[in-house]
Amino acid sequence: MGTGGGPLALTMGEPSGIGGELALIAWAARRDRSVPAFVLLDDPARIEALGRLVGLQVPVAPVGDPAEAVAAFDHALPVLPVPLDHAVVPGKPDPENGAAVLASIERAVMLVQAGACSAMVTNPIQKSALYRAGFGYPGHTEYLAALAGMVTEPVMMLAGGGLRVVPVTIHLPLRDAIDALTTQGIVQCARVTAAALSADFGIEKPRLALAALNPHAGEGGTLGTEEIEIITPAATVLKREGYDVIGPLPADTLFHAAARRRYDAVLCMYHDQALIPLKTVDFDTGVNITLGLPFVRTSPDHGTALDIAGTGKAGPASLIAALKTAVEMAGFRAARRYVPERCGR
Repeated sequence: MGTGGGPLALTMGEPSGIGGELALIAWAARRDRSVPAFVLLDDPARIEALGRLVGLQVPVAPVGDPAEAVAAFDHALPVLPVPLDHAVVPGKPDPENGAAVLASIERAVMLVQAGACSAMVTNPIQKSALYRAGFGYPGHTEYLAALAGMVTEPVMMLAGGGLRVVPVTIHLPLRDAIDALTTQGIVQCARVTAAALSADFGIEKPRLALAALNPHAGEGGTLGTEEIEIITPAATVLKREGYDVIGPLPADTLFHAAARRRYDAVLCMYHDQALIPLKTVDFDTGVNITLGLPFVRTSPDHGTALDIAGTGKAGPASLIAALKTAVEMAGFRAARRYVPERCGR
């Protein structure tokens, strides 16, 4: 599933954020920056009004299906209509529009699963507004897993600047993330990551590094025992299964240029351990990638930027990188006829 030859499905994201104007800017730059064809799942009237607001002369073409979008993309921004319930005010999320935000995501999943779109790219959502509307998931990643019918969580990868990072625990407070860290969780995350590096990135023998949790990798147990009790056993299991794994390695020396040449991806033990180095190395064009889904999904590695929404100041670099990455991944996956395993942690 999810390896059709159609355009990319780009979701609405938070309508009061910068997603809509990023889509407009990306379409306007389609020739100069080789932006691949996409169809935006949004409200056409909102997009037309937004173009006028930010001073972009972008023609909008409502379409009935992705096939029409391919034909329209050269001369207009194709929009597959997803009506909004309330008027949108830039910078001010309205929970009443939460149903449309979720409908855009759900429709994109249906399109990629049916093969009508080659992959999906998601604009950032405002989770606080969705929570007020009754959204029951920590974020995009978990929601997409549920829509795909997965019984276990997929894996989140951030990529940019020659660096790929994978947080083993994701949307948890730091205290809870440490408690949630398990050997089996690391092993399962590594399996999914290695399979995706091969199938979605064309890396025949992926090399994985495991970041230590504690300073100096625990200093032999004097600065923490998680390396001895949790991470090293995971590395042992993975090596026994034939994976190319190093670590646990001290996180403070794992991300400089020479160190990055030793691995294709690094598994980090908590959210910020992964995202801080990635955003330091490549703040502007980092891409959020969900591994292990039965379809390709990428996203810009930034939020809704409510403070600049509607001003035309938003930069499209991360969205364009996400669109290009999605096309590349879908191409690799289609060539290899990859279907992710649904094994548990």
